[in-house]
Amino acid sequence: MQRRHFIQASLLATAVPAAWAQANGAWPDKPVKFILSQPPGSGPDNVARLLGDRLARALGQPIVIENKPGGQNIIGAQAAARSPADGYSLYFATTAALVTNKYLFKTMPYDPEKDFVPVAFIAKSPFAVVVKAESPITSMQDLIARSKAEPGKVSLANEGPRTFGGIIARVINARTQMQANLVGYASVGVAVQNIIGGHADAAVADVASTAALVRQGRLRYLAVTAAKRVAGWEQVPALSELLTGFEMVGWFAVVAPAGTPAAAIQRMNREINTLLGDVEVAQRMATIGPIAESMGAPEQTGAFLTLEHQRWSRAAQEIGLLPE
Repeated sequence: MQRRHFIQASLLATAVPAAWAQANGAWPDKPVKFILSQPPGSGPDNVARLLGDRLARALGQPIVIENKPGGQNIIGAQAAARSPADGYSLYFATTAALVTNKYLFKTMPYDPEKDFVPVAFIAKSPFAVVVKAESPITSMQDLIARSKAEPGKVSLANEGPRTFGGIIARVINARTQMQANLVGYASVGVAVQNIIGGHADAAVADVASTAALVRQGRLRYLAVTAAKRVAGWEQVPALSELLTGFEMVGWFAVVAPAGTPAAAIQRMNREINTLLGDVEVAQRMATIGPIAESMGAPEQTGAFLTLEHQRWSRAAQEIGLLPE
């Protein structure tokens, strides 16, 4: 049902009569707004501003970034869902807003599957299992073996049981049948400092926030949570090499309020995909953290969102994650 809904929504969006464009002029003829659920200076904000600057040149209209942080993405998502479906208000969305919130909250003031239609995929932001650079734990197999040999003594730090990193840690623990002690911290930064200080054995943390420490020789990656090895970190195994089909990553995608005209969706999709194919843009994005990845037509992004719901639904069942 979910897959059919996303595909149908995408097809409906592309079926708007050409009369719209004739009546309203070529899109865009005024500034376009990107609504974000994160504050200025955050990773998503930096990526949105990077793309927004380039898109403004291509479209001939400014891209205005409107930050609406808070409520675990709910405030921004609700604002985007209630925006006019005229092509001038788009949502620069994250995994939490469009997928994982559904498995954390019993009720939300927006429906991530019905209130939006896909425009374009932007990038993936993988997580990793990290240890202190000098740690005697040298691989995921080693971490798993040690945790089974001494149940509850090997600690796997994370941001807490209902955070993105915390859920990934719980799924890894379940699928590998590890006996790790999952220790929640207030933030990734605190968890990482405890790793460096020798107060925890390993951590699940996003690559973007830990890459600099790895390059400085203070941390070491055991594996990344992407489906395949990550560009720039090809020496680090993907967890999928140990756990077939494993992929749990953060990502960004642009979506629009349901009913947004096809002309706007198709034009924005085309311009974004062109930018993602620009080597300089991809490299600049990588310095922020995310890995640029085009998925082509809006329908392909919709299909990916369907797969993500299936993936996270399964994960929630595995670890007994219930909405609250």
